[in-house]
Amino acid sequence: MPYVLISTQIRLENGPTIVGDEWTDVELMEYLGANLCKQLGNNYLEYRTPDPPRIVLNKLEARGYTMTGMTGVGQTCIWTMYKPVEKGSVVQNENEITSIAKNRAMQQDTQINW
Repeated sequence: MPYVLISTQIRLENGPTIVGDEWTDVELMEYLGANLCKQLGNNYLEYRTPDPPRIVLNKLEARGYTMTGMTGVGQTCIWTMYKPVEKGSVVQNENEITSIAKNRAMQQDTQINW
């Protein structure tokens, strides 16, 4: 998965930070300390970490991601992070498919944080 979007609302200094959706790489989300949850009123799941964006950005940089863009929308800050796919990496797609399957299994087998 070469792109990751992270965002935070209002509380830039202390989090929480949204780091992915239900189809995001599970291993990366575990590394970021994120939990899958559903915000009241939303019809989708998202990964959140209690860490502030600065810590998340540092962790992603340590994993080889670089920031390609940042913007503010209302009271939300959004960062786009990119990690180049290694040459001839078919494993990237297989990992993404495995990640999606794991996430769907987690949704069915465990109770989601509401």
